[in-house]
Formats: sequence, C-alpha cells, structure tokens
Amino acid sequence: MGNASATLIIACGALAHEIVALRKLNNWPHLEVQCLPADLHNHPEKIPQAVREKIRANRGSYASMFVAYADCGTGGLLDAVLAEEQVERIAGAHCYEFFAGSAVFERLAEAEPGTFYLTDFLLRHFERLVIQGLGIDRHPELMALYFGNYRKLVYLAQLESPHKIADGQRAADRLGLVFEYRVTGYGELEHSLRRAGEGVIAWRN
Repeated sequence: MGNASATLIIACGALAHEIVALRKLNNWPHLEVQCLPADLHNHPEKIPQAVREKIRANRGSYASMFVAYADCGTGGLLDAVLAEEQVERIAGAHCYEFFAGSAVFERLAEAEPGTFYLTDFLLRHFERLVIQGLGIDRHPELMALYFGNYRKLVYLAQLESPHKIADGQRAADRLGLVFEYRVTGYGELEHSLRRAGEGVIAWRN
C-alpha cells in the first residue's frame, strides 16, 4: 500500500538484518524496507531488472526511494537502470567496501589481493551459501578450484562478538586460509540510510 510520507528502502536481502537493526537503533520509523532475495547475488545479471520492477511497483506510493545495493557484480548495469528510474543507491562496488569504507577496503585489497571476505550475513549462512552453495559439500575437490588462489579470509564484522570470531576462524580453517578479524560497524550503510531519510540524497520517486 505504501506510505506517502515515508522513504522506501529497496534492499538486498543480505542487508535485511542490519537495516532493521539500524532502523530500530536510530528510531527511523519513516524508513520502510522491502528486500529482494539475497540469492540474487548468485545471478547478478538479474539484479538490475529486479530492482527496476520493485521501483516501478512502488512509484508514487512513497515520498522517496533509495536502493541499498552496491554494484554487486552487475558491471554498471544497475547504475544504468537507476539513472533511468532516477533513484540513488549506496556507493561502492559491493557490501565489503561500504561496510569497511572505501579507503580501508582499498588498503586491504592492495595488501592481499587473494582475500575472501565475510560479513555478519555471510558468516551466519556460511555453510548454506559457501559450502553447499558452491557444491563443496558434495564435491570436496572443488575447494581447490574455488579457493586455491586465496590466501586470507577477512571477516568484516558489523557487531563485535567473541563467538563470531570463533566462527570466523573455523570458516577460515575450513577453507585453508589465514584469518583476520575487523570490526567495521555498519559503515557507509548507516550514513547512507540517514542521508536518504533526511532527504539529503537527491532523487525523484
């Protein structure tokens, strides 16, 4: 039905937990969230059209809209759609960049190009998305194919938690990678949602 006085956040399902937490933490009742399936990341070519359809289905029902996706492997196709629809998105190539911050992420990537990154979402669903999703549970020989060129696993944590550190270490051990842990908080996700809710980001609905 929509809310003519609210801002609609069209979000990747992998960010749902974090956006709901930020909405509650910052008391943002004027932000409403609709998520697309997180497994679209397995088919990034489908993300632009899925976002377009969500925008058009809600056009005119909200005061404004904002897209909580980075480029996410679409190779600029998402930006082309958003330019046509006149809706802004969070800056960055992927969630690792906007959680860590562009400068920090650039340093991490330069220090070790062969790095596999985890967020809180990916850690929670590591078995399903990584081990089962890549078929490693059924074909262990695929481990070397997928991760043979990686050297390090960096866990970019949104919330600090000792048991998550242990889970991250186990994930790194499972993949045969050196483990590094960094607490990023919500990074640019929080800043972008705040600006979107305050109308600082320019768009039309």
